[in-house]
Parts: sequence; structure tokens; C-alpha cells
Amino acid sequence: MTERSERVEQIVIGVESDEKVLIISVAARMAGMHPQTLRQYDRLGLVQPGRSSGGGRRYSPRDVALLREIQRLSQEDGVNLAGIKRIIALEQLVADLQEKLVETQEELAAARQRIAELESTIFPRRDLVPMSSSQTALVVWRPRR
Repeated sequence: MTERSERVEQIVIGVESDEKVLIISVAARMAGMHPQTLRQYDRLGLVQPGRSSGGGRRYSPRDVALLREIQRLSQEDGVNLAGIKRIIALEQLVADLQEKLVETQEELAAARQRIAELESTIFPRRDLVPMSSSQTALVVWRPRR
């Protein structure tokens, strides 16, 4: 690979666009694979390319990055295609859960902010302290004799 193509590749993959614009021959060349391999991976469900109006496969830069990862797992780590499919599914699950966690943390932060705002309007004086829970203890007071 030339220095220029590596730079272009890093820019494209760094963005990791989901826009399905690459035809199969270009995606195969970028991934360092034969187009027939991409067709096989599509049939196995490892990569889901988009389709043009004529039915041709269209790949995104993210798909190309995934194809490279599939190749790395297969060739360097010796993982079979069924294992790779499971790894991809688990990684997608982790990404989905991380996204959900971020959303939940944002909702929690917003809720805490709203509580703080409400408490400042209900308890505007600093010498009054809100009780976090009600007490059920009974206190008996007897005057000294």
C-alpha cells in the first residue's frame, strides 16, 4: 500500500461512515479480498451490504473495516467463520449496551439536576435542611424535676 492510499484509508475508516457507496470491486480491493469472498460473507450474514436499485451490493467504509477485522480474526487468530459471526454479534451487543448506558447516565444526570432545581425552590433557606427519609422513631421527653 502506498503512503497516500494509507492516509486516504485512515481518513475514510476513521470516519467510519455507514453510507453504502462502494461497489463490491472497490470494497474488495480496499479490504484486500476477492469480490467472491465478499459475496460469501454476505450470504453467511457476516456483512450486510446495502443494495442499489439494480440489486448490486454497496458497501460502506465501516463495512470495509469490518471485512478487514474478519480477515484478521480468520488469518491471524485462526477463528472460524461461525466464531467470527458470534464475535461480531457480541461486539454489536456490547456497543448497543454502551450506547444505552450513556443514554441512561444522561437521563440520570438530568433527573438529578431537576431534583436539585426543585429542592432549591422548596427549600430556599440554607438553615433548613430537607430530610431524605421520614423517621418513625418515637421520642419521649420528660422534663427534669
